[in-house]
Amino acid sequence: MAQLNMVKALNLALREALAEDDRVVLLGQDIGQDEGVFRVTESLLKEFGPKRVIDTPLAEGAIVGGGIGLALYGLRPVCEMQFSGFAHQAYHQIENHMSRFRNRTRGRFTLPMVIRMPYGGGIRAVEHHSESREAVYAHTPGLYMVIPSTPRNARALLLESIRHPDPVIFFEPKAVYRAFREDLPDEPETMPLGKAQVVCEGSDLTLISYGAMMRPTLEAADDLASEDGSSVEVLDLLTVSPIDTEAITASIRKTGRAVVVHEGPRRCGIGAEVMARIMETSLEYLEAPVRRITGYDVQFPYFAREQLFLPGPQRIVHAAREVLAY
Repeated sequence: MAQLNMVKALNLALREALAEDDRVVLLGQDIGQDEGVFRVTESLLKEFGPKRVIDTPLAEGAIVGGGIGLALYGLRPVCEMQFSGFAHQAYHQIENHMSRFRNRTRGRFTLPMVIRMPYGGGIRAVEHHSESREAVYAHTPGLYMVIPSTPRNARALLLESIRHPDPVIFFEPKAVYRAFREDLPDEPETMPLGKAQVVCEGSDLTLISYGAMMRPTLEAADDLASEDGSSVEVLDLLTVSPIDTEAITASIRKTGRAVVVHEGPRRCGIGAEVMARIMETSLEYLEAPVRRITGYDVQFPYFAREQLFLPGPQRIVHAAREVLAY
């Protein structure tokens, strides 16, 4: 096993995908010669050449539109947006074409393509570099919306996304890119899309999160266990479209209490969808109202105040204690 951070794990997944399938091609601004703004595509141009690792102009709509054409002609493109906030320039291609081809052709064509996007705050970036707009893509029919939280599941989920027959939006939490290392198996590994993972088992309360917010969520779970003696279950969604309703239901029916944590704005966020599913499937099992700990309904602030915007362990612990004491 090798100990890798998330950047190196994603790089490994891309290398494995390129090596195992000649149809896989990478497209994006500065991903070849400059090896990507975060170095996720480091050394891939040297190893696989300019026909497999393609530097594109600064034109997000062209990157995604070109990927759509390549996928229709039988390739498996992996497009990179330098930051998720830049993908709005390509949203017309994502909504009008990428998400619709299976339905438009009544299943005759699928689009096996991935758009990788670094997302989220915590790195003191400027405007349009720190947003968490996963709810936009989760709301768009025809797309899978995948968000890893650790190096190991990032590698496994990216490999599975590249192999998947339908288009995948793949959000990478850049605050986690180099935050820690994890043991990865030597052999390629995948995880199914649309399945959540129970990270910690417990019986008193369920904390539900994904992506970069898994770190403060796990820290809060540790604090609740050590300071209050609470038995906390932590559920990592991993895919926010489709959401694993069965895993959520099973956990809520066991604990009877829940707090949902996400970085994006509160209004119409993933937390609201999770809460709705809990109401639909497990209302009679609840011992307390479900709480949300989220970002605020404002534009992501400039770096001097970004930590005030981001949910942290203290906010999660406070909400959990209120739910436990209800």
